[in-house]
Amino acid sequence: MRPIMGGSKSDLAPLAVTMGEPAGIGGEIALMAWQARRSAGVPPFFMIDDPHRLAELARMLDLSIRIKEITEPTEGLEVFEDSLPVLAHPLAIRCAMGQPDPRNAQVVLQSIQRACELVQDGQAKAVVTNPIHKEVLYAAGFQHPGHTEYLAELAGMDSPPVMMLACPQLRVVPATIHLSLRDAIDQITPELVRHTIQATADALRRDFAIEQPRLAVAGLNPHAGEGGSMGREEIEILRPVIADLQGQGLAVTQPQPADSLFHEAARQGYDAAVCMYHDQALIPIKTLDFEHGVNITLGLPFVRTSPDHGTALNIAGRGEAHPGSLISAIKLAEDMARARARSFS
Repeated sequence: MRPIMGGSKSDLAPLAVTMGEPAGIGGEIALMAWQARRSAGVPPFFMIDDPHRLAELARMLDLSIRIKEITEPTEGLEVFEDSLPVLAHPLAIRCAMGQPDPRNAQVVLQSIQRACELVQDGQAKAVVTNPIHKEVLYAAGFQHPGHTEYLAELAGMDSPPVMMLACPQLRVVPATIHLSLRDAIDQITPELVRHTIQATADALRRDFAIEQPRLAVAGLNPHAGEGGSMGREEIEILRPVIADLQGQGLAVTQPQPADSLFHEAARQGYDAAVCMYHDQALIPIKTLDFEHGVNITLGLPFVRTSPDHGTALNIAGRGEAHPGSLISAIKLAEDMARARARSFS
């Protein structure tokens, strides 16, 4: 898989990292990411979080980290080398680690909303979201299946959001996301397949600086339907759309058997794989790189990445969480923001 090409460095704004579920591991992996800023080459970022919560968490984990409350994002660039900059966003109520409180749900959502506003105003370079606990948000009236759909609404998107998962070895894009397998199959339409493939190609050009993206498409059925003997979705839905896109000059494969699409040699032939449902995409990437995978929302008017894991309530506050995925999300957001800035220059 070809790497991202970097653009020229911009000093205009740092990256915005959201609070996430305050009872989960988001706070501690953010602290660890800042602590690894030199050794891991982490670019400047600021938190939209409760500074008192983070300071208390640092003491709990015996992390020698200075928390610096800032009033505007640009201050983050000035203090990042010596302190973790935090744009104050107080909790509604103090919560115990591992025990989410629905009374903080609106604070969590407002942290995301504030990050989106700042990046659209040019005060932040990109948005990096810490994991949320959807069950608690649902109890507080949250209406979206996940981060991806909520961000699409905040950005005013008319078209369905598209999710990419990326690690150094693989990029995958599921056409359907947070649905049961039965419902996902019903959602595979020519329109959805076309939108997903086109959004992926556009993002590879704009955000990954790949001028001529190569896309592989996984079949829905075993053996990509095996000529119709194991299902006709490939024949009736996928192939006509792909043939049309090929006719427009897009380098995209006809449906491929998913069981042979992700081994090392196969991965050298494409820049991203478009899959038909959630697990078809997430199983290979989490197997290849469980600790460093990054979740990306394609098609937004700004760059958004996130760790590809959940809140890990069972280990929150114990110092056992691994910051690798958040570090990767922050670094990838920086690279994507540079590439996007260059594509629009």
